[in-house]
Amino acid sequence: MLLLAFDTATPAVTAALHDGERVLAESTVIDARRHGELLVPAVDRVLSTAGRALADVTGVVVGVGPGPYTGLRVGLVTAASFGDALGVPVHGVCTLDGLAWAAGEAGLEGPFTVATDARRKEVYWACYDGPAVRVTEPAVNRPADLPADVLALPAVGAGAALYPDAFTDRRPDPAHQSAGSLGALAAHRLAAGEAFAPALPLYLRRPDAQVPAGYKAVLPT
Repeated sequence: MLLLAFDTATPAVTAALHDGERVLAESTVIDARRHGELLVPAVDRVLSTAGRALADVTGVVVGVGPGPYTGLRVGLVTAASFGDALGVPVHGVCTLDGLAWAAGEAGLEGPFTVATDARRKEVYWACYDGPAVRVTEPAVNRPADLPADVLALPAVGAGAALYPDAFTDRRPDPAHQSAGSLGALAAHRLAAGEAFAPALPLYLRRPDAQVPAGYKAVLPT
């Protein structure tokens, strides 16, 4: 097994190789505006570091969000391209699930909340009973609108860090998404025979860019 994992649903442009037992190489750059420029070089970097070729990859693991439209689609389109070119499966994994697995690797046990920055003063979030057990569907809300019992849980992720007045039991690790953790979670699911999410974007809301109201097409006369 050689899994190529990456995620562009958050400001972290992260890629890793996982052989089913351990992370062989990982690259993470925090830059919310350059996902398209940074992802393929990150893939090249982890392949070079691990001494592997792209043709050695047996599966692609991609974070499906939730996340902003522009960044998220970079990873999904790249995953589909690699999967098609290599003839290997593409496994979709919720980005929040990857962070939850990383929280478990950092020693956090459930229950806890994962929250990432959704902009517009909102967070993407979900609750977990453990690193591999999500108990709510991913959602997007203003932190102040979340139930009190959710806000009282230990919380990880950049969304929790942005709103410390709401998430009062914030934990520092993980601060950002890790493709190594995403790959480890995928390896765990493959070994257990668990199903994966389709490699389709989980946006949860409409993109910021929209056609203006009252727009009229102008046709030549």
